[in-house]
Amino acid sequence: MTRILVLYYSMYGHVEKMARAVAAGAGSVAGTIVDVKRVPELMPEDVARRAGAWLDQPAPIAQPGELVDYDGILLGTPTRFGNMSAQMRNFLDQTGPLWIRGALAGRVGSVFCSTGTPNGTEATILSVYNTLIHHGMLIAGVPPTTPEVKAMDELRAGSVYGACTLAGGDGRRQPLPAELAIARAQGRHVAEIAARLRAGAPS
Repeated sequence: MTRILVLYYSMYGHVEKMARAVAAGAGSVAGTIVDVKRVPELMPEDVARRAGAWLDQPAPIAQPGELVDYDGILLGTPTRFGNMSAQMRNFLDQTGPLWIRGALAGRVGSVFCSTGTPNGTEATILSVYNTLIHHGMLIAGVPPTTPEVKAMDELRAGSVYGACTLAGGDGRRQPLPAELAIARAQGRHVAEIAARLRAGAPS
């Protein structure tokens, strides 16, 4: 069996919706077990609630040491001025012990995101890839054969770097069907690669 982790931070629910689509895509690959988890919130609860943050999400909180249990890991984060969120950065900063052991080397890593405007989407994804590369992970984006990546019929996010959705300046815009399709394609792509690597690994 191939094990895939979809790990995300979502303040208002946009990344959470993308995470579910990513997980659905990964789960469509035969012999794949998919877990969806989230990183902890850093804001005090009263501050987060005043900001309108969604704190009661169903996904369980992950622990950094759990990453070694998976063949592929897809990380989802909102954009913070072209970077990953502080919550995701804080979680990844706790993976130093895994890095020292090379525990994630050879695993498949991928990133998806949400942003208020089209600015910063690929920069945000690349900001996460830097950490995955340091861990020796194999980077997988979205297959260029995914039709929604190249379509020009509407304003949407998502590229070969990774799936993304545009939340709009006020956060009211929800992921479009095409953006969710890109997310499913990304999840499926990572699961397929992880399965091939596992099949070729020595027993």
